[in-house]
Amino acid sequence: MDMIRRNTDYALRLMINLARNYSKGTVSSRQLAEKEEVSYQLTCKLLQKLNTAGLVKSQMGPKGGFFLSKDPSEINFAAIVEVIQGPITVNSCLLDINACSRQSNCPVKKELTELQKYIKSFFNNVTLDKFLKRRKSNTEIKKKISKEKTE
Repeated sequence: MDMIRRNTDYALRLMINLARNYSKGTVSSRQLAEKEEVSYQLTCKLLQKLNTAGLVKSQMGPKGGFFLSKDPSEINFAAIVEVIQGPITVNSCLLDINACSRQSNCPVKKELTELQKYIKSFFNNVTLDKFLKRRKSNTEIKKKISKEKTE
Protein backbone atom coordinates (compact mmCIF):
# COMPACT_ATOMS: atom_id res chain seq x y z
CA MET A 1 0.00 0.00 0.00
CA ASP A 2 1.38 3.37 -1.00
CA MET A 3 0.31 6.27 1.15
CA ILE A 4 1.74 8.71 -1.38
CA ARG A 5 0.68 7.84 -4.91
CA ARG A 6 2.88 8.34 -7.96
CA ASN A 7 0.98 11.41 -9.24
CA THR A 8 1.29 12.98 -5.80
CA ASP A 9 5.03 12.36 -5.84
CA TYR A 10 5.20 14.08 -9.24
CA ALA A 11 3.13 17.02 -7.96
CA LEU A 12 5.45 17.38 -4.97
CA ARG A 13 8.47 17.48 -7.29
CA LEU A 14 6.81 20.15 -9.43
CA MET A 15 5.94 22.22 -6.36
CA ILE A 16 9.47 21.94 -4.94
CA ASN A 17 10.83 23.11 -8.28
CA LEU A 18 8.47 26.11 -8.20
CA ALA A 19 9.57 26.77 -4.61
CA ARG A 20 13.23 26.85 -5.75
CA ASN A 21 12.23 29.44 -8.34
CA TYR A 22 9.88 31.36 -6.04
CA SER A 23 11.58 34.75 -6.28
CA LYS A 24 12.84 34.24 -9.84
CA GLY A 25 9.55 34.39 -11.76
CA THR A 26 7.54 31.87 -13.71
CA VAL A 27 8.55 28.41 -14.89
CA SER A 28 6.94 26.92 -18.00
CA SER A 29 5.13 23.61 -17.77
CA ARG A 30 7.54 22.22 -20.40
CA GLN A 31 10.55 23.20 -18.30
CA LEU A 32 8.96 21.67 -15.20
CA ALA A 33 8.12 18.44 -17.05
CA GLU A 34 11.63 18.11 -18.42
CA LYS A 35 13.47 19.00 -15.22
CA GLU A 36 11.34 16.76 -12.99
CA GLU A 37 11.05 13.90 -15.50
CA VAL A 38 7.25 13.93 -15.62
CA SER A 39 5.39 13.66 -18.92
CA TYR A 40 4.28 17.00 -20.30
CA GLN A 41 0.61 15.95 -20.41
CA LEU A 42 0.62 14.80 -16.79
CA THR A 43 2.51 17.93 -15.72
CA CYS A 44 -0.24 20.05 -17.29
CA LYS A 45 -2.99 18.06 -15.54
CA LEU A 46 -1.27 18.28 -12.15
CA LEU A 47 -0.59 22.01 -12.52
CA GLN A 48 -4.22 22.55 -13.47
CA LYS A 49 -5.35 20.83 -10.25
CA LEU A 50 -2.85 22.81 -8.19
CA ASN A 51 -3.98 26.03 -9.90
CA THR A 52 -7.67 25.30 -9.26
CA ALA A 53 -6.82 24.68 -5.58
CA GLY A 54 -5.02 28.02 -5.41
CA LEU A 55 -1.56 26.61 -4.65
CA VAL A 56 -0.07 27.87 -7.91
CA LYS A 57 -0.92 30.64 -10.34
CA SER A 58 -0.34 30.87 -14.05
CA GLN A 59 0.74 33.72 -16.24
CA MET A 60 0.02 33.80 -19.96
CA GLY A 61 2.32 35.11 -22.66
CA PRO A 62 5.80 34.57 -24.05
CA LYS A 63 7.35 34.74 -20.58
CA GLY A 64 4.44 32.92 -19.02
CA GLY A 65 4.38 29.85 -16.86
CA PHE A 66 3.57 28.89 -13.32
CA PHE A 67 4.57 30.19 -9.92
CA LEU A 68 3.62 29.52 -6.30
CA SER A 69 0.63 31.50 -5.09
CA LYS A 70 2.28 32.10 -1.71
CA ASP A 71 5.60 31.78 0.07
CA PRO A 72 7.00 28.21 0.24
CA SER A 73 6.79 28.38 4.05
CA GLU A 74 3.01 28.71 3.74
CA ILE A 75 2.37 25.64 1.57
CA ASN A 76 2.42 22.36 3.42
CA PHE A 77 2.77 18.76 2.30
CA ALA A 78 -0.82 17.98 3.35
CA ALA A 79 -2.33 20.61 1.05
CA ILE A 80 -0.51 19.23 -1.99
CA VAL A 81 -1.33 15.60 -1.18
CA GLU A 82 -5.00 16.34 -0.58
CA VAL A 83 -5.36 18.27 -3.86
CA ILE A 84 -3.94 15.39 -5.89
CA GLN A 85 -5.22 12.28 -4.11
CA GLY A 86 -7.73 13.38 -1.48
CA PRO A 87 -7.60 13.15 2.31
CA ILE A 88 -4.70 11.35 3.93
CA THR A 89 -6.12 8.49 5.95
CA VAL A 90 -4.84 5.33 7.56
CA ASN A 91 -8.20 3.60 7.30
CA SER A 92 -11.57 4.59 5.82
CA CYS A 93 -13.26 4.06 9.18
CA LEU A 94 -11.50 7.18 10.45
CA LEU A 95 -13.19 9.30 7.78
CA ASP A 96 -16.66 7.82 7.79
CA ILE A 97 -18.60 6.90 10.91
CA ASN A 98 -20.73 4.46 8.88
CA ALA A 99 -17.77 2.68 7.26
CA CYS A 100 -17.77 -0.14 9.82
CA SER A 101 -20.42 -1.53 12.11
CA ARG A 102 -17.78 -2.46 14.72
CA GLN A 103 -16.44 1.05 15.32
CA SER A 104 -17.91 1.40 18.79
CA ASN A 105 -15.99 -1.62 20.10
CA CYS A 106 -13.09 -1.85 17.64
CA PRO A 107 -9.88 -3.11 19.30
CA VAL A 108 -7.56 -1.12 16.98
CA LYS A 109 -9.45 2.13 16.51
CA LYS A 110 -7.64 3.96 19.31
CA GLU A 111 -4.21 3.14 17.87
CA LEU A 112 -5.31 3.94 14.33
CA THR A 113 -6.67 7.27 15.53
CA GLU A 114 -3.34 8.09 17.19
CA LEU A 115 -1.43 7.13 14.04
CA GLN A 116 -3.82 9.26 11.97
CA LYS A 117 -3.20 12.27 14.23
CA TYR A 118 0.57 11.80 13.97
CA ILE A 119 0.52 11.52 10.18
CA LYS A 120 -1.78 14.52 9.78
CA SER A 121 0.40 16.61 12.11
CA PHE A 122 3.55 15.59 10.24
CA PHE A 123 2.08 16.39 6.82
CA ASN A 124 0.77 19.73 8.07
CA ASN A 125 4.15 20.71 9.53
CA VAL A 126 6.34 19.88 6.53
CA THR A 127 6.33 22.88 4.21
CA LEU A 128 7.97 23.44 0.85
CA ASP A 129 10.69 25.56 2.41
CA LYS A 130 11.70 22.59 4.60
CA PHE A 131 12.27 20.51 1.47
CA LEU A 132 14.48 23.30 0.11
CA LYS A 133 16.49 23.53 3.35
CA ARG A 134 16.96 19.76 3.42
CA ARG A 135 18.12 19.73 -0.19
CA LYS A 136 20.56 22.59 0.42
CA SER A 137 21.96 20.78 3.46
CA ASN A 138 22.42 17.54 1.47
CA THR A 139 24.19 19.44 -1.32
CA GLU A 140 26.59 21.06 1.16
CA ILE A 141 27.39 17.67 2.72
CA LYS A 142 28.13 16.15 -0.71
CA LYS A 143 30.43 19.07 -1.58
CA LYS A 144 32.29 18.67 1.71
CA ILE A 145 32.77 14.91 1.16
CA SER A 146 33.95 15.52 -2.39
CA LYS A 147 36.41 18.14 -1.23
CA GLU A 148 37.81 15.83 1.47
CA LYS A 149 38.35 13.07 -1.11
CA THR A 150 40.42 15.34 -3.34
CA GLU A 151 42.65 16.53 -0.52
